[in-house]
Amino acid sequence: MSAHVIADDAEALAVAASLAEEFRAGASVRDAERRLPRAELDKLSASGLLAVTVPSDHGGADVGALTLAEIFRLLGTADGSLAQIPQSHFAYVNVIRRQGTSEQRKFFFAELLAGRRFGNAQSEAGGKHVQDIRTRLVSRPDGSYVLTGVKHYSTGALFADWIPVLARAEDGRLHVAYVPSDAPGLTVIDDWDGLGQRTTAGGTVRLDGVPVPGDRVLPHHLTFEGPQLHGAVAQLLHSAIDAGIAAGALVEAVEFVRTKSRPWFESGVEAAAEDPLLIQRFGELDLEVRASDALLREAARAVDTARADLTDGTAAEASLAVAAAKVQAARAAVEVSSALFEVSGTRSALASLNLHRHWRDARTHTLHDPTRWKIQHLGRFVLNGTRPPRHGLL
Repeated sequence: MSAHVIADDAEALAVAASLAEEFRAGASVRDAERRLPRAELDKLSASGLLAVTVPSDHGGADVGALTLAEIFRLLGTADGSLAQIPQSHFAYVNVIRRQGTSEQRKFFFAELLAGRRFGNAQSEAGGKHVQDIRTRLVSRPDGSYVLTGVKHYSTGALFADWIPVLARAEDGRLHVAYVPSDAPGLTVIDDWDGLGQRTTAGGTVRLDGVPVPGDRVLPHHLTFEGPQLHGAVAQLLHSAIDAGIAAGALVEAVEFVRTKSRPWFESGVEAAAEDPLLIQRFGELDLEVRASDALLREAARAVDTARADLTDGTAAEASLAVAAAKVQAARAAVEVSSALFEVSGTRSALASLNLHRHWRDARTHTLHDPTRWKIQHLGRFVLNGTRPPRHGLL
């Protein structure tokens, strides 16, 4: 596999905008027929976008959080499923950046620049809570390991070259094992049947005695022992996806009302777009989208600031700024995608138009982690100065 190497932030944004327009054209059909976006992901890999956070001393563009968030927002405006697939990819690139040895960084950054994709095998079902990880990484006398467990919601695994697996070692500490997708004992099952984000293929990964060389395992537990941006960056990308879904739904609503909706007979106007009540509602929805975009940019700048000078204080500011962005973007995604029907009228509910994909994607994606806890952390900080905890969801 070979891929273009993107030079800088400006090129990354231009490539993302171009691909978003291309991916938008087939998004509805892919969703309706559950056509998995293999060709689109190959184009994403070949474009070089999946390697834009590779450090410059390894040949990458090393783009900032502001650019990365905008890449995901643009993809989210086009296809809420497709935008979700590489989210974990970048989260696990960050693990390598922070915890990888020089040899691990050299190897994996070369893989990324060649267009290789990371998947995701972290979440599990049936435990006490989301961080109750029961997948086990058992050491062998020769320094290698064996992985055993079952993962769910494994977005991107079906399309991946490498599948990062979150597991606990014998001492209970979290590690990430980077496993090639064709490793013996590893099975990826396409059993995702969510009402939204239908083509993410976030199904099950089974690990039955999967052998892992010692140099493919990283100590993820160290990520959270000091000030960190792992959670902030991961959540920033989720926020960007929601903001993109909201913006995409608004654009679709505008187009529908301008070209297909009829005015309500009591309005006294000739076109639906002239109805003062609809104008008012579109103004309200535009405010939601603008607020989401603004908070997303503010959060990304906070992450970039913290990256330049990482302390407990700057890390906390980044996490809180991202938390605020995530709350607003989630609200906007659900509200705008639902209001699309309110402003467009009865015809917009036709299944053949598949306008409900925006709401289904928003409703599904915003379940990833509860925004009510982000509001809690914002309140605790503003009232009592309590900094947010260190974990991968904040």
